[in-house]
Amino acid sequence: MKRAAFRLQPVLELRRAEERAAAVASADAARVAAEADSRATERETALAGARMPASLEPGAFVAAMTLLRAAATDASEARALATAQAETAELVRSEWTAAAQRTKGLERLRERHRLAQRAAEDAAEERAVDDLVTGRAGRVSPGETSLASSEELPWTE
Repeated sequence: MKRAAFRLQPVLELRRAEERAAAVASADAARVAAEADSRATERETALAGARMPASLEPGAFVAAMTLLRAAATDASEARALATAQAETAELVRSEWTAAAQRTKGLERLRERHRLAQRAAEDAAEERAVDDLVTGRAGRVSPGETSLASSEELPWTE
């Protein structure tokens, strides 16, 4: 008996490729987000450790304040970038989830197709066995007598 092919197999393979690509993109986005968070934490830690000397000349004081302000701006920008990268990573992860759901739907269809094929094969096998059995029951060998023509045999003694 010829097996019917799953007609959506090429689509399923495409969906699997899309899911793999989305998984790679998600991993890359998560890595980038983690690196951005690490850089932001380093800058925040460096800024928290910075202290102004007790006494400075006016020019040195202005320079130190300008340096601290620049460091604070860098830390703030790094944290904003880390937050944006984390949001992007979450968006890419949700795209991966959607791709996985599309793949899972097609895999369920393929499984239903396989079960339907198996059920059809089992039914065909049962029909073939039934045909063999009913064909034998209708024939009587020359040496045998038909059960219908002889008297009934007891099945218990």
